[in-house]
Amino acid sequence: MGTYNAAYNKKSVRDVDVSGKKVLLRCDFNVPLDKSSGSITDEGRIVAALPTIKYLLEQSAAVIACSHLGRPKGEFVLEFSLAPIADCLSKHLCKPVKMAKDVVGVDAVALAEVLEPGEIMLIENTRFHKEEEKNDPEFARKLAGLAELFVSDAFGSVHRAHASTEGVSHFLPAVSGFLLKKELDNIGGAISAPKRPLVAILGGAKVSDKLGVIANLVKIADSIIIGGGMAYTFFKAKGGSVGKSLCEDGEIENVLKMLEAAQGSGVKILLPCDSVAGLELSNDVEPETVDSDAIPVGMMALDIGPKATKEFVSEITGAGTIVWNGPMGVFEFPKFAEGTKAVANAVAQSGAISIIGGGDSAAAIRKFGLEDKITHISTGGGASLEFMEGKVLPGIACLLDA
Repeated sequence: MGTYNAAYNKKSVRDVDVSGKKVLLRCDFNVPLDKSSGSITDEGRIVAALPTIKYLLEQSAAVIACSHLGRPKGEFVLEFSLAPIADCLSKHLCKPVKMAKDVVGVDAVALAEVLEPGEIMLIENTRFHKEEEKNDPEFARKLAGLAELFVSDAFGSVHRAHASTEGVSHFLPAVSGFLLKKELDNIGGAISAPKRPLVAILGGAKVSDKLGVIANLVKIADSIIIGGGMAYTFFKAKGGSVGKSLCEDGEIENVLKMLEAAQGSGVKILLPCDSVAGLELSNDVEPETVDSDAIPVGMMALDIGPKATKEFVSEITGAGTIVWNGPMGVFEFPKFAEGTKAVANAVAQSGAISIIGGGDSAAAIRKFGLEDKITHISTGGGASLEFMEGKVLPGIACLLDA
């Protein structure tokens, strides 16, 4: 505890000479597309990749960008082509992005061969080959054969050992891009050398998704705030009645062990003492504030209550580092958004180092317009969770150590 974990200390694109080299750059261009028009509805992930791309081009590298998009299940599916991304990139870079018609086929190889320093091309969706997700060594070798150096900048994919995230590192020296480095520095730093007190806030629907994270945080956090649907498995485990609230009966034993472990290591676990409940999952129901361990039969908890909100905000206010993953309630419905909104505001105003672990918490921060008051919003939901669990992520482990 308190020492920076070497597992996060990897070489970045700044630590190697890229001039005149062909660089295979793994980006996260898995962007949402409009089903009818096929146009990109949110360019966020493309914009996030630009600093690394621009740096490589300025340093006279020839950039061969790659990414997956959607779930084409190993076949060429036109609706999952990266062609619209090439157009979007050209627009942002003010220079042509050459688009290959395949991934490791004749066209990609020919284009890569004649690619000059300062030029960029994009190969087709890596998941058009079923070998990608199987991390097939022969496919990885062909992919690596296009370049002389591998730069990984897709944090959202590093928890999966695929050919384009891990496999290519067996054939090329591998370093991180700026986006990935930022994730490693921020999340790695917050977990391995936090400014104290470290307050973890966990929410969302299922406790089963977060048990690994809680187990790791019990070793390193000063306090853990638990909200969202996952809190009611805790209340049931402690003998409370939770009505129709979300509850995973199969996890009760694990939750009791977790509470015991927290007590043993002196970590404070805060559960919401009161909840805002409704008869069904809808914004049309009449909200009612009730005790969290005595939710009436037929009602379900949909947000933390006013007393819990006050207690959580007070805990957040004194934090040195805050890690937040998962909302406090069904914040998509205005009637049940107050808890998540109050927590988001408290995090934004805390002055602490604040790390938001992607997914719904990131959506909440954006919804309430607080992005610019947060230290770091992760680009990967699943990856940031596994990172916080202390798991070794294959797409990070394969990079050269600094």
